[in-house]
Amino acid sequence: MVTAIVDKGRSVVNGFFQYAGSLAILFSEIFFWLFAAPFSWQRFFSQSKRVGPGSFFIASLIALFVGMIIALQMAYMMLRLSAEIYIPNVIAVSLTRELAPVLTALIVAGRIGAGITAEIGTMVVTEQVDALKAFAMNPVRYLVVPRFLSLTVMLPVLTVFAVIVGIFGGFLICYFKLGITQYMYWQMVRDSLVVKDIVTGLTKTVFFGMIIALVGCHEGLNVQGGADGVGKSTTLAVVRSFIMIIMFDCLFTFVFYFLFNA
Repeated sequence: MVTAIVDKGRSVVNGFFQYAGSLAILFSEIFFWLFAAPFSWQRFFSQSKRVGPGSFFIASLIALFVGMIIALQMAYMMLRLSAEIYIPNVIAVSLTRELAPVLTALIVAGRIGAGITAEIGTMVVTEQVDALKAFAMNPVRYLVVPRFLSLTVMLPVLTVFAVIVGIFGGFLICYFKLGITQYMYWQMVRDSLVVKDIVTGLTKTVFFGMIIALVGCHEGLNVQGGADGVGKSTTLAVVRSFIMIIMFDCLFTFVFYFLFNA
């Protein structure tokens, strides 16, 4: 029994390091081709349009409702303490530092990350990737780099809009339900946010975008088993992206906490 548990643990650890190593190799290839001329700006803008404007509505809609939910939930406690004036502070800081970056990344991972895996996986299954290699075109340069760069650039932009919309959602509750004036709400939001809050949130999103692109492209390039394999890899890409986003969010929260509070 103990031997079986040890063997299972060893297998899990080995699998983790193998997966981490393969992601590191893919990242090194992306980094190399990212600075190798010529760069296809057309493919970059095409992918950026899909990531940014294509995901704007759903990311903003969720951020709006999240901002309203925070305001309503905070009202329970704050009204008992007669401290409802501090609700705008909580909304602004929580959205900017944590909720907007993480929720936007999860939305993009489920929408764009899954699509990337399915697209590249289908190309692998139908031997289109082999055709690219036959024409001396590197798949990482042609398929992965534009997606990687577009996610890294557009996810912070989406997060900025999500923060704005989420704070506006909190304003709707505070203004119409809690009686906080418009001037007071936006004054409290402005006073509560500092540069480190904005830097913390946006820095996270850059790495979240890299994670989504790396995992999605890696799973797509390593699809096996035909159409069934594409479906399994797509599901695996979303699950692994979610787990890594939460893990890195926790890591960055620890780092920024000790960095700014040392």
